[in-house]
Amino acid sequence: MITNAEYVMNRGINCLIKELGPIETAEFIVAIKADNFDYTEWRKDFFDKMSDEEYRKEAVEYARTHPFTGNAKVI
Repeated sequence: MITNAEYVMNRGINCLIKELGPIETAEFIVAIKADNFDYTEWRKDFFDKMSDEEYRKEAVEYARTHPFTGNAKVI
């Protein structure tokens, strides 16, 4: 049985490979590790620069394109 962290990491890597291909995925990982990338700080900076209206529009659009179906995977 794999852990939740392993499951999420595997899904993340597979998404990157699907979108970027294996070479760009490796380059992406190297770039993040070399920069001591902090995802939480990056997202905080991203959202801090948004107006309330921009944030609302993004949230509404995300909800429209990713409707809740109640079929979430439980691991």
